[in-house]
Amino acid sequence: MNSDISQQLQQQVQHAFKQKTALSIIGGNSKAFYGRVDQRTASAEVLDVSCHRGILNYEPTELVITARAGTPLCEIEKILDDNGQMLPFEPPAFADSATIGGTIACNLSGPRRAYAGAARDLVLGCKIINGKGEMMTFGGEVMKNVAGYDVSRLMAGAMGTLGMLLEVSLKVLPKAEVEVTQQFECSAAEALEKIHGWSQTPLPLSASSYHDSVLRARFSGAAKAVNAAIETVGGETMAEDQHYWHSLKEQQLAFFTGDKPLWRLSLASDVESLGLPAEYENDDCLYEWGGALRWLKSDAPADVIQAAAAELDGHAILFRHDKHGSLFQPLTPGLLRIHQNLKQAFDPENILNPGKLYPEL
Repeated sequence: MNSDISQQLQQQVQHAFKQKTALSIIGGNSKAFYGRVDQRTASAEVLDVSCHRGILNYEPTELVITARAGTPLCEIEKILDDNGQMLPFEPPAFADSATIGGTIACNLSGPRRAYAGAARDLVLGCKIINGKGEMMTFGGEVMKNVAGYDVSRLMAGAMGTLGMLLEVSLKVLPKAEVEVTQQFECSAAEALEKIHGWSQTPLPLSASSYHDSVLRARFSGAAKAVNAAIETVGGETMAEDQHYWHSLKEQQLAFFTGDKPLWRLSLASDVESLGLPAEYENDDCLYEWGGALRWLKSDAPADVIQAAAAELDGHAILFRHDKHGSLFQPLTPGLLRIHQNLKQAFDPENILNPGKLYPEL
């Protein structure tokens, strides 16, 4: 049955290619807020991949899972959990309808990302339908298979602009025996100093966050190693820490409420201040990934925030805004040409999610 669905999806893309009709790729629609809303996309024909679901191959001893793109993320996490394993990048879902295809297409990772790798780092292979309606397979199901490996990674974060994901193979890891979170009251500078110091040791750090003068650090691994880490770092053991990290991942904490636009900033982890104008210096900010990821709630103009990030060799994405789609950090001319060349190679008529990332794509 799923082979029939994949053929139907292929035929729909082939028809759109001939007619030069824009297609809007939809899975679980849990991340519909993320990305630009292009005029062509807003009126595009829907390409629904949600029915193309099912786990194709899972060998716990091989630490690899392969699934169709429409497979609900919760199904994959359930079968992994039943076998004492997990997706290392701890992906956010934002809704029960989230699919593994949308998860990889958006390349969003949770609190463990800085210590276990990003979504794209765990992609071993994929099968896609490109903008000409051709089925293409890249990579494989083992790390040593490097044929087309980088092309597989290209699909992570492309948000469907290079091809519609049909199948994806991912590396998985065993779950930790024990996880404990320690918390500390301190300044932002002190929090960064602590995290940087711990990161240079063998401590089994697996997540960190800082907000409202509280640093939280999660340690994961064998009981002996975690207990030794707690004795080394001190602090107060946090109760119900699993609920906290889940709420952080799914943006359900009180920090993520309110009317201000939510920005996602990627910066060098030792940067203490974004250097915004004085009227925005008191905007609320939450640190993750040892300081390399900052969530900022601010009314500052987009060009001001993105210029400040660029000045620090970082980038800023308008992640959520009730009255506006996402805005991505402007590309340099050289990077834009690379993106345009890739788009031309995979989707020459620009029919797949046109404008989802940048107006030029």
